[in-house]
Order: sequence, then C-alpha cells, then structure tokens
Amino acid sequence: MTTTPRSPRLLVLSTVILAVVGGVALLGVPHGQQPPAPATASAAAAATDPSTAAVPPASQPTGPRPPSPASTTSASSTPAAPEPALPPHGEGPAGDRAIQRSLEESWPADLPADDERELLAAGRALLRADATGVGRAKWPEVFPASDQAVVPGFAAARFRIQAAIARRDGSPDKAVVHLVWAGMDRGGTFTDLRISDWHFTRESSKKGASTWTPQPRT
Repeated sequence: MTTTPRSPRLLVLSTVILAVVGGVALLGVPHGQQPPAPATASAAAAATDPSTAAVPPASQPTGPRPPSPASTTSASSTPAAPEPALPPHGEGPAGDRAIQRSLEESWPADLPADDERELLAAGRALLRADATGVGRAKWPEVFPASDQAVVPGFAAARFRIQAAIARRDGSPDKAVVHLVWAGMDRGGTFTDLRISDWHFTRESSKKGASTWTPQPRT
C-alpha cells in the first residue's frame, strides 16, 4: 500500500496555525512574569520518592523520648531479685547456715523440743557411722556384722554435716531426721549437699519411758 504525499499548502497552513496559538498564549501572561517552566523528570521523581519528603526539624524528634526523672527514679529503686535459698556447691562451712535456715523454713517444727534434740543427736551419729564407719557397733540392729566390716565410703576427716532437722513422719510415734552433708569419697572426690534420711519409731518401755528407735536402712 502506498501513501499519498501531503500537500505543501497543508504544511504551511499547519505552521501558521501553531504560530498563532503560541502568540495568543504569550499574550495571556502578565507583563514581566515568565511562564512556568515544565516539570522536569527530577522534580517528578522527588514528588513520588518518599525518601525525599520533608524532614522534620531537629528540635522535634520523631523517635521515643528519654524517660522522665520520675520513671528513672522508680526503676532504680526497684528491689533486686531475692537471693537463692541454698548456697552454690563448694561454698564450704560458710553456706551451712543458709541450708539450715532453708530446711527449717520449708518444714516447720512439729515435735517437742526434747524429742527433736534426741532425734537429731541419733540421726547425726547414725549418718556418721554409715558414711565413715565410726560407731557402727553401737547400733547392731541397723548395722549388722556384715555391714560393720565394710570399708567406709568416706573419710572421717573430710566428713561434715551441713544441716539437719527432725520432724514427724505421718504419725506422732514416727519421725524422720533429714540431713544434708558433705564428704570426700575413697576416690578423692569431694561432694556437698548430699541428702540422707533416717527413720525412727517411738517405743515405750515397761517403766513407761519412751525412746526413739532407728529403723534399719532398706
């Protein structure tokens, strides 16, 4: 398909019309004022790019404000977290008092003072005999002859009872002595915060006196 060439007269007429329209537009602008320049590509990009938006003054920060003196004071006056009830392993004799206090607070006393003293003395002696072999012959019902010949598992010089309490064991005629202790075994390893329980039963004699009898270990 071919295209008919445009007439020279038509091109001249189009040029004249464009010149007239341009002159009329210039006449509409007030004297001494330049016509507005067309928007450039950079201006259009600035209008659409959020990173080029107006930045607020430095005197009006948009981030979080620092705490007021009142809030700072309240934060600094907050009490510290409570210390752990038991001392860490390896604390030594300095931590024994804290262990004793923790036992007494978690298991309130429920025995007469005389019974408690008797039970504590017997429980301590039984634990020492069991761990070190010292005094096993005093309780043949607890440590039979076969047990008395066994080599002690812990050195008597490195044995220490850290804390002990005596409490009822479900009945007024039954009690348990709860002991926490430390010692060095035959392999040379020292360990503290060990736990042992010794159970007792109250027995009455023909004369009416009652004593606490230790029960064999099971």
